[in-house]
Amino acid sequence: MITINIRYYGKDDNARRFAEEMTATGIVDEIRREEGNLRYEYYYPADSDDHVLLIDSWQDQAALDRHHALPVMQKIMELRDKYDLHMIVEKYQPIAHSDEDKKYIK
Repeated sequence: MITINIRYYGKDDNARRFAEEMTATGIVDEIRREEGNLRYEYYYPADSDDHVLLIDSWQDQAALDRHHALPVMQKIMELRDKYDLHMIVEKYQPIAHSDEDKKYIK
């Protein structure tokens, strides 16, 4: 599994408006139906109106590559440009938790 955290940020509430339009236009639902998509969820920080966090998980790199090759990516890029957003992207792959870690995980 691969998880990607994308922090979108821009002027005023543009990042939130971007996420709302992604949802309202059905783009989010379209992505969630893609083969290999495990998670596609937006979150809003409690202390900031100009950031949005997307947590995006895929079965494997091949599923992510297929997603990037689909026309939906053009729609996303157009909306990102419309709202003049920038991104901070972090990519993760799960690791096994140590016995020490497990003490803190409920």
